[in-house]
Amino acid sequence: MIRLSLPRTGLACAAALAAALSFGPAAQAFDLSQMNEEERAAFGAEVRAYLLENPEVILEAVNKLEQQQAAAEAARDDALVAENLNALHNDGFSYVGGNPDGDITLVEFMDYRCGYCRRAAPEVEKLLAADGNIRLIIKEFPILGEASVLASRFAIATKLVAGDEAYKNMHDALISMGGAPSEATLRRLAEGLDMDADAILARMSDPEISRQLQETRALAQQMAISGTPTFVLDQELLRGFLPADQMEIMIAEIRDARG
Repeated sequence: MIRLSLPRTGLACAAALAAALSFGPAAQAFDLSQMNEEERAAFGAEVRAYLLENPEVILEAVNKLEQQQAAAEAARDDALVAENLNALHNDGFSYVGGNPDGDITLVEFMDYRCGYCRRAAPEVEKLLAADGNIRLIIKEFPILGEASVLASRFAIATKLVAGDEAYKNMHDALISMGGAPSEATLRRLAEGLDMDADAILARMSDPEISRQLQETRALAQQMAISGTPTFVLDQELLRGFLPADQMEIMIAEIRDARG
């Protein structure tokens, strides 16, 4: 919802009124600062009368403003992706799954305690199952407190100890796990997946894990990413949850545009 303060609304409507009343070239030089108090009062009365007779002008101005803001935000996001594409796709430590040679890359910034990330997880799996030409990159981005950090450190420790396949199995288990993680619950989770829980728990304090989390957080800050899930589909930044069918439509459009 956009809230318009009266001064800003008045200025916007003044410009709209000038155009609507066809002041012609004079409208281009329209400047309230050049009016005296009496002229301002008279003009204000005209603006009010015009808006009361034509209230749709306000809605048109708001719609135009929203369109301009959306276009500006999209352009900014496109620039952020382009500037950080190498860090997004080739940081050297984030998990790469799906088809590593796929023609479309999907990057996900996620938090294991995020409800929308949990909703997105089966949608991402559905997308990968339906399209065998998608490269998935998972960015561990714990932002919802110590429980989130604990889960991410455990997942990364799993990757360092046992490799990518073990990481993906642990990732899937953590994203669907009920309740907050603790050392005891994480140990049971690893043992249930036939992993070396002691080795993974011991690795959680590795400075390499801290480095990876800090680097991902710095990338997110650079890209003005503050929430999860956030996706980068090919070179388009998607802030929030998106169902598989919508991503499929976007992927088809990307491929069509490539020719």
